[in-house]
Amino acid sequence: MNIGIIGATGYTGLELLRLLAQHPAKPTVTVITSRQENGQSLTDIFPALYNMANYNDLKYEAPEASELAGRADFFFMAAPHGAAMGLAPALLAGGAKVVDLSADFRLHDAETFNQWYQPHTAAGLLSEAVYGLPELYTPEIRNARLVANPGCYPTSIILGLAPFLRAGLLAEDRPIIADSTSGVTGAGRGAALGTSFCEVQDSFKAYKVTGHRHTPEIEQELSKLQGHAVNVAFTPHLAPLNRGILSTLYAFPKKDLPLEELHSLYLDFYKDKPFVRVRPLGFEPQTSEVRGTNFCDLSLFWDKRTSLVKIVSVIDNLCRGASGQAVANFNLMCGLAETDGLLMSAVRP
Repeated sequence: MNIGIIGATGYTGLELLRLLAQHPAKPTVTVITSRQENGQSLTDIFPALYNMANYNDLKYEAPEASELAGRADFFFMAAPHGAAMGLAPALLAGGAKVVDLSADFRLHDAETFNQWYQPHTAAGLLSEAVYGLPELYTPEIRNARLVANPGCYPTSIILGLAPFLRAGLLAEDRPIIADSTSGVTGAGRGAALGTSFCEVQDSFKAYKVTGHRHTPEIEQELSKLQGHAVNVAFTPHLAPLNRGILSTLYAFPKKDLPLEELHSLYLDFYKDKPFVRVRPLGFEPQTSEVRGTNFCDLSLFWDKRTSLVKIVSVIDNLCRGASGQAVANFNLMCGLAETDGLLMSAVRP
């Protein structure tokens, strides 16, 4: 299996290379792209990858569709929003399968995408693209040639709420509240004042408090689970962490619900899903327990005083929230076990 990685200089590209280097199917990375690093050696940019797989021989190329088609059987697209829609049609026409890690194919409705991002130049592919959350769409992913890898915040939120909504437990006309906190790598590898060490260290902030672009993606998937439109009040935060997302989710149930019953519902929903760990009642999860892994840890709480169900969801934003999930989708699309190359324990301390 020959692999191409579009946008292989960011943190998600680096994480993809790390995971693929240890994959038991031994895929061969044949092409990596970056306009900024065009002509540079991969291991000069990322010395940590020296002597791993075939990486010493790889050099960056400019991402030109005419030069990429046919160069690989499978492409991971880890470029910024807007790039994939320009490249995906040619790659698919060349016979490749594609997982896109940007937002270009996550939304099914072109007008919604235009409203939150930009005019879509490959809107004809939106109906074909499969939303790449294996816990919900494994059969569709297995048969797909284009998969839209979910966003990191949406992954933590959707996995946290899926059993609750699928069971129809949400009170009518009540919003869901999602408070999510991410490490700094979620902002990408490019230099920016707002994510520099001196600005982030020993600080904690909310940002894009109204109108974050992950909102329509979250609502799209939660509405499918619930069976009708669901409104989400989503607030992201930035913490002085390298990696990790912790989402605290608040939902109003239709009726008082024994916590043990809800816990059993979650255990049953995820019993055959290897990357979701429903923790015992009373467990308070933390990001260090999933660092560097493809796991999502969930804990459930019933706040009787406010009649709220509280769900805490933790993932690694670079692995489960991006590249690890992309490799899981690659596995399914290629007829491999979903867990191939991904069953590792957390990096601690």
